[in-house]
Amino acid sequence: MSIPRIPSYDLPEQLPTGKADWRLEPRRAVLLVHDMQQYFLNFFDPTQPPIPALLRSCADLVAACRAAGIPVLYTAQRGGQTPTERGLLNDFWGPGLENDPALERIADAIAPCPEDTVLPKSRYSAFKRSDLETRLRAMGRDQLVICGVYAHIGCLMTAAEAFMLDIQPFLIGDALADFSLAEHEQALRYAAGRCARVLGTRELIAALQPPCPSLSVLRCEIAEAMAINPDLLGDEDDLFLMGLDSLVMMTLMQRWRQRGFHAEFAELAPMPTLGAWHALWQESATAEAGRR
Repeated sequence: MSIPRIPSYDLPEQLPTGKADWRLEPRRAVLLVHDMQQYFLNFFDPTQPPIPALLRSCADLVAACRAAGIPVLYTAQRGGQTPTERGLLNDFWGPGLENDPALERIADAIAPCPEDTVLPKSRYSAFKRSDLETRLRAMGRDQLVICGVYAHIGCLMTAAEAFMLDIQPFLIGDALADFSLAEHEQALRYAAGRCARVLGTRELIAALQPPCPSLSVLRCEIAEAMAINPDLLGDEDDLFLMGLDSLVMMTLMQRWRQRGFHAEFAELAPMPTLGAWHALWQESATAEAGRR
């Protein structure tokens, strides 16, 4: 009746396209790191897929959300629960966690900070027998980003209940793990078709980037690519005369496309100054915001 030993599998490469086109908004979102306790991770081989990739993706999500001002919440089950406390879970999974702090501990790679919240969890859905909904309402947040284990059980049930509470759930497909690839993909297909938006880690982190960097940030980025001191780069200096070459420019353009700025070489080359490029990026961000 316990959780089975979980064989290694690679995380899904293709994530399903769903019905919802919700856009993540940092002012509305909360990150939920679901059941990433050592007890649940111990059923995997920690050196084999999907665990190394899972921990990297979850750590990247936590760091990006903290940087964007998004609250980070964790769920954690308490060890040593009585049969009455576990209820029907006994019939499927047995007694559950032992009363052992080492098993209750959240994985070190994504350990909570003092400003984070750890919610006690006793049922599949993180909303059951917890104040998760109350916390979200009090913060004025109605988007829930979910990563962790296990995809087809607690992560999916939490997403489904969020949907029924009119809280937009986002399941991060490559920041989840499950009993098998088949069950992992099944959970993502169901969520995408019925109750959530499924995204990848990189896609979500890109959505958290500001629509347009500040002038000082852009100055540092260009100067770093050119290997010069940012203080030497004036707003109206000709970047080509300052040493920018076409290879560095194409590298910058490729990086910027990943952040939503799709200017072509023919647009940038005739006005090769920091000020002009920043203004063009601002215009692009304003136009994109209008389309939303």
